[in-house]
Amino acid sequence: MTNPPIPRELVHRLSEACAEAGMSFQPIAKRSLENQSRLVRFFKANLPVMAAQPGEVSLYLLAVVVRIFEQCGGKLDRVGEPEIQRATAKVHAAAGRAGLMPAGDDFPNRVRSVVDRAQPHILDEALHALFEREERKDQEIDMDREQSTLVFLMLWAATEAMDSVWRSPTRPVWDNPPGGT
Repeated sequence: MTNPPIPRELVHRLSEACAEAGMSFQPIAKRSLENQSRLVRFFKANLPVMAAQPGEVSLYLLAVVVRIFEQCGGKLDRVGEPEIQRATAKVHAAAGRAGLMPAGDDFPNRVRSVVDRAQPHILDEALHALFEREERKDQEIDMDREQSTLVFLMLWAATEAMDSVWRSPTRPVWDNPPGGT
């Protein structure tokens, strides 16, 4: 069964809520990542060696992805090795078909041309955060294009793996907005 895409507006709202929470998001992020410890180990093992701050940003972005799935309801299992293997194979194949590497200025558009991405709005939010934000807030960290590309590909694999262990609720929250009928 394929999960429905989480609407763009909801993904953006949930992502922004994580950012707006500031330091109070840290314990939530820690709990979310502890619940997906295998995914975190995979993420840490496959990211390139980065300075402390870009590495922390990468884990923060992973925590946001996990948190979005958690907040959308349904059933979320833990990601295991089989899901990670399938997700990385899918991303590798899609990247090859779409000619994503080497990443250039048009990398986000080439990624968006891949039609079979799980939860495309989550991935678009990650693309925006890593590549397209023109205005950075005072304490935001810039990563170079190579680091951003590798982090994005890892987030893509994580999103694919998360989507494979998530079962959307029968009546998704986005189909039943508060105050609706």
